[in-house]
Amino acid sequence: MLDEIHCPLCMGVEVTPYSSDRRRFYLCCATCWLVFVPPKWHLSRSAEKAEYELHQNKTDDPAYRKFLSRLMGPLVARLAAGAHGLDFGCGPGPALAHMLREDGFHVSLYDSFFMCDERTLHGSYDFICATEVVEHLHHPAQELEHLWSLLRPGGWMGVMTKLVRNRAAFSRWHYKNDPTHVCFFSANAWRWWAQDHGASLEIIGTDVILLQRVR
Repeated sequence: MLDEIHCPLCMGVEVTPYSSDRRRFYLCCATCWLVFVPPKWHLSRSAEKAEYELHQNKTDDPAYRKFLSRLMGPLVARLAAGAHGLDFGCGPGPALAHMLREDGFHVSLYDSFFMCDERTLHGSYDFICATEVVEHLHHPAQELEHLWSLLRPGGWMGVMTKLVRNRAAFSRWHYKNDPTHVCFFSANAWRWWAQDHGASLEIIGTDVILLQRVR
């Protein structure tokens, strides 16, 4: 089975078993260190959307705003006033975009399930946000590459996603139990991606990743 599976981030074929549970099997790429779920365990698009519709993320929820501020704070500190960005995977209630607009930034929205305006994926941006998104990507190589291509030189991509620590912690990790989570990045995976794209990388805390396009 492993001979037929490519890593969805680097397309490498050197993948090995990493963990398993009663529902799914997880592999790790020896090249980029991504941990991922093979496609046979991915949900259908309708089942995936049904899971997202269970989420209750409201723009006026103080706890949710505090959570998003972990990315917004360090990102805004690196942006010029009035910068234009894209909230990718914004969901049905784009709280982060609302917060950024309150601070005077211009924000376009895209979500393949809830705000599928393809025109926003052909723009040019000073920053792109992807909060709790990359772990859901079925084709992270293509999707991250496309987002990167939308950034202007010097632009920033801000990502929030929990990071893989080690195999033992992964086996007990609640984060992997969400059936829509299929890609799990470690700090090493982000270092690989940044080096591959000539990007400047900053990892803040346990779940905030900032990448600057320097070329």
